[in-house]
Order: sequence, then C-alpha cells, then structure tokens
Amino acid sequence: MTEQEIAALLRQYKAGQLSESQAVARVQQAGVEDMGFAEVDQARERRQGFPEVIYAAGKTKEQVAAIMASLLAGSHKSVMATRADREMYEFVREKIPAAEYEEAARIIFVRRPRQDVNPDKKILILTAGTSDIPVAEEARLTAELWGNAVVTHYDCGVAGIHRLFAHMHDIEEARVIIVVAGMEGALASVVGGLTDKPVIAVPTSVGYGASFHGLTALLAMLNSCAAGVSVVNIDNGFGAGVLASKINRLS
Repeated sequence: MTEQEIAALLRQYKAGQLSESQAVARVQQAGVEDMGFAEVDQARERRQGFPEVIYAAGKTKEQVAAIMASLLAGSHKSVMATRADREMYEFVREKIPAAEYEEAARIIFVRRPRQDVNPDKKILILTAGTSDIPVAEEARLTAELWGNAVVTHYDCGVAGIHRLFAHMHDIEEARVIIVVAGMEGALASVVGGLTDKPVIAVPTSVGYGASFHGLTALLAMLNSCAAGVSVVNIDNGFGAGVLASKINRLS
C-alpha cells in the first residue's frame, strides 16, 4: 500500500466507515495480487529489498509471463525468473520486449538501472571446474541484479591449486566469497582457510557415480573444518547470490 492508501484507510476506520476487522483484512490483502494460479507477493520488496523472484521450472510460459508482468508493474527494480529455458524466454519476450535471457544462468530478467552499486564492495565467485559455471552464473547474475559488484574466477579447483593462488588479491579484497564446486567439494574448505570473509559454499551435481549428484560435495562442505563457511543446497546458485547480496549490503 502507498502512504496515501494507508492514510485513506485510517481515515475510513476513524470515521467508522470500516470496522477493525475490515481494516485489518484490507492491510493483509494489500500486498498480494491473486491471479488464480499464483498469489503474487507485491510487498516482498518492502520486506526484503527486492521483488519476488519467479521459479520458472514447473510453470507454464503463460504463467511466467503473467507473473513477470505483474511484478514489473508493482516495482521499479529488476525482475527475474530462474530455471527458465529459451523456449519460455521467446514467449515471454513477445509479451515483455524488455526481457533478456542468459543461457548459462537460465534466467529471464528485466534489468532496471540501480544507483546504489558500490564498486568497492565486491562479491567474488570461484568455481572448482568449468562444469560448475552454470550454477556460478546463476549466482553472479542474481547478485548483479540485486545491486552488487561481482568478480568471477572459474576453473581454479584443488586439482591445480596454483590457479587459485593466482587470485589471492581478489580473495583478499572481496567482502563475500561464493565457492561453487562439485566432485569432492574441497575448494570451499581451502578458500575458507585463506580468508577472514564469509564464504558461501555451493555444492553442484557435477561428478562421477560416487558424487551422488552433489550429495558428496554437500556433506564435505557441511563438514568443513574451515571456520566461517556456510552451505546452501545443491546447485542453488540463486540462493548463494541472494545471501551474498544481503551480507555484502550490510553497512
């Protein structure tokens, strides 16, 4: 609700035109747009600083386009739909010409300019291998759309640890570090031991049979002996990007 709408509601209640229960119901409903197939949380930006993000997998292209249009109408910030394919994007673009798509990140988005990006507050994203890049790109684009400066270095895992040490300057300069790794997930522990910054570890479903589709990396990261390493779910680049953004934007 806008300030004017809240003021009008209070005046109606004060004048006896609305009961207390009716006023409460109006406030509760104000931040939700019921579309039948979805209840769009238009108040999320006020609570969390960014509009609701659409998880496109499992939704029809018509549903994604409609939800995105609703969110764009209710916000001046970027809007995004994760885990989307190109066919879905082509449909959305017909309805929303400003929509863009990044194949590796699998994100449809409408980018709106932000004036609050601080280039001195950087999020660093590291991957163990090239196969981890799609998850890292999801994290990168998410963090950028949330208003952060992001630096990436890919394919610098423990099988050639000297590649990681070549990026020590950026490791030291970063305020938050996202480490994306499959296989045995060892890179998160190594980075955690090299920095005093928070490390967000993202296990990926990359690896041979005994990696169990990312479960091995997940358990290794959860059991890290390096202090200050937190872990998100398998392949959850989006979650890592959001968490890193929230940490990075603390004063």
